[in-house]
Amino acid sequence: MSYLQNKVQSFNANLGTVAGKISNKRTIGPPVKPAPSPTPSQASDSTKNDLKRKRADLPHVPFSQPADTGVGQHIMTQVTYAIDFLKHKDQPQTFPAILQYLSVQTREESYKNALEKILIRHDKVNHEPKRDGSPAVFSFRPVHNIRSSESLLHYLQSQRDAQGLSVKELRDGWPSAEDAIGRLEAEGRLLVTRNKKDNHARMVWPNDPSLNFEIDEEFKQLWHKIKLPEPGALADELEKEGLTPANKHRLIKKPTKTQEKPKRKARAGGKTTNVHMAGVLKDFSHLKK
Repeated sequence: MSYLQNKVQSFNANLGTVAGKISNKRTIGPPVKPAPSPTPSQASDSTKNDLKRKRADLPHVPFSQPADTGVGQHIMTQVTYAIDFLKHKDQPQTFPAILQYLSVQTREESYKNALEKILIRHDKVNHEPKRDGSPAVFSFRPVHNIRSSESLLHYLQSQRDAQGLSVKELRDGWPSAEDAIGRLEAEGRLLVTRNKKDNHARMVWPNDPSLNFEIDEEFKQLWHKIKLPEPGALADELEKEGLTPANKHRLIKKPTKTQEKPKRKARAGGKTTNVHMAGVLKDFSHLKK
């Protein structure tokens, strides 16, 4: 046996020994396919569903507005409600009646005392203290303390100027003032100006019947028989007499100046040409303008 054959036999023997020692063999399976990506419509649907779940879990709170509890808890809110309550009442109201309207009669005494002090000092509230056993009462204080037709006429007659009275200020303490103003205007006891848009009364003045003056019918006829000149006729008559009407500006015409075109001057110092033909050509230089 040659040397080469001995080497081949020892290689084969070593190869069989190593193969027996390997117990776990790596197997290659089929390639795993990746999960298909969702289509855009499926992805948007799933996103919308997730957002709906999140929104359903959150409470509906308008972040731009405070929480609406149904009633005003702050004491100044209650003051506003109380003034509005007094504004729509023709008669003064007691403090227990105000508490009952506000539904705060069961609140602590310190709260009710603070509310009463604010109403007493408020510039829109009149406070009448207790007298001879009668309880203290509160009433609304308008800009003008006028609540009837008689008080309106008395106030207008007592004015020292002809400024009139604003109906907007009058409605502050007398909501039904326009009805009474319409009746007084129909009776000729008030002068009223109205808005063009809605025909609501805007300002009122007293209409004093003693200032009305009757004119004779004969004088009215004579007045209307006077013929007035036609528009522009008076101005024409004044211009005929050389006078200028006051509503017409006199125009002074300036003489127009005729501008003469400057004459073209002959060029001086020019180069003389055709000297060699001086006896042949004619001189027309005198015809130049």
